[in-house]
Amino acid sequence: MNCKVHFYLLNDDFSVEHAEANHDGKESENNRLHEWEDELEITTAVTGIDIHEGVSFPLQGQFPDGKDFNFEITKMRLFELSGDQKTIIGCSESLFDSYEWLEGENFTLKVYLKDYEPLTNPIPGIYIAAQEFPKELMF
Repeated sequence: MNCKVHFYLLNDDFSVEHAEANHDGKESENNRLHEWEDELEITTAVTGIDIHEGVSFPLQGQFPDGKDFNFEITKMRLFELSGDQKTIIGCSESLFDSYEWLEGENFTLKVYLKDYEPLTNPIPGIYIAAQEFPKELMF
């Protein structure tokens, strides 16, 4: 089946009271529930999901000078999408708020991130808290 993944950065300033009193409980232009949304479409068939809490993620690549790097990012919440090809997405545990896994005609994964901590998105589908990002990779 097809799968879409949505990451939402929650707006810490969202007022439930204002939404309920003025907009039938819904967000409004001046009272947004999310700061932003990032959507990914998985292009290979997905058959299910496994969730791993408090695990490490290997962040690998090359420096501009061509030298390889490999850093172990600890305390991650990873979502392993199984199917034709294993796909890993996720975020630092300190950023994680909640998730929804919806099954129907297609799969949908919604991951909600807390907004009170700075974060980085070094590769699509991976969000790392700035305090946990390797200092060696900050230019």
